[in-house]
Amino acid sequence: MSKRYTAEFKRDAVALALSSEKTVTEVGRDLGVSPEGLRGWVKQAKVDRGEGPAGALTTAGREELVRLRRKVREQEATIEVLGKATAFFAQDKMR
Repeated sequence: MSKRYTAEFKRDAVALALSSEKTVTEVGRDLGVSPEGLRGWVKQAKVDRGEGPAGALTTAGREELVRLRRKVREQEATIEVLGKATAFFAQDKMR
């Protein structure tokens, strides 16, 4: 079962991992967070600060992508309904 952590907790954990002499694994264990999870948070924080690889999505970019994909799905569903309605009324008109 995965735990949910607040943005504040994640931010503080990342700051501790980056400023500590300990490894990310040690900091993660001290905080009760999986080392892989903390490593991912650190990586994303670096991307958000512009220190990540070229083309990596920032957190804001990811959120925008999710929002846009949801909007596309909604619009595709609307188009499908309108297409079916058009076909129904066109067929009804032929009778």
